[in-house]
Amino acid sequence: MADYWNHNTAYHAELLDAVPPSGGDVLDIGCGDGLLIEKLAAKATRVIGLDPDPAAIDQARRRLSETPNAQVVLGSFLTVPDPDGRTFDLITCVATLHHMPLVAALEQMKAKLKPGGRLCIVGLSANKTAWDWIVSGVQVIPIRLLSTLRGESGYPGMTVARPSESLAEIRRLSRTVLPGRRVRRRFWYRYTLTWTKLE
Repeated sequence: MADYWNHNTAYHAELLDAVPPSGGDVLDIGCGDGLLIEKLAAKATRVIGLDPDPAAIDQARRRLSETPNAQVVLGSFLTVPDPDGRTFDLITCVATLHHMPLVAALEQMKAKLKPGGRLCIVGLSANKTAWDWIVSGVQVIPIRLLSTLRGESGYPGMTVARPSESLAEIRRLSRTVLPGRRVRRRFWYRYTLTWTKLE
């Protein structure tokens, strides 16, 4: 299956840089058609992808059919059974957190990280304040221009949802669950949240 570019894949290079030098076990939450997993598998020891959309999982399985260290699982991150109690060196979550209850999802991600493990989220936030709208408005023209030049593309049947929390709310709520996390407003109408589990 072909590679492509969009506002989410624009952050894939940063996520790949977060893979431990030794490889390690990686969980990709909301893996979609498996493009990020395919890239992660080239650096990680093992990658597991999780998505509740059967059509997306079918696409991911086709993409990863010749990638032996990658596995995809159908199910929601908050409800899929995990009898093995696996933990991970890196958890990635791209354009997926706003599909789940924020605090519950962050708590579960925290629990699934090994000591020293890293959480890397690329997310969407709601525009609620005047500053949110100003920042988004300023980005419209350059983003449309650059998206056209880059040939922006998604994949058929991509599940979309509107975010409900503003960036200020995400900062406030995540601070309690993940002390020391870093939240940054980014280009492409995205934010990033990074955190390392110290113990």
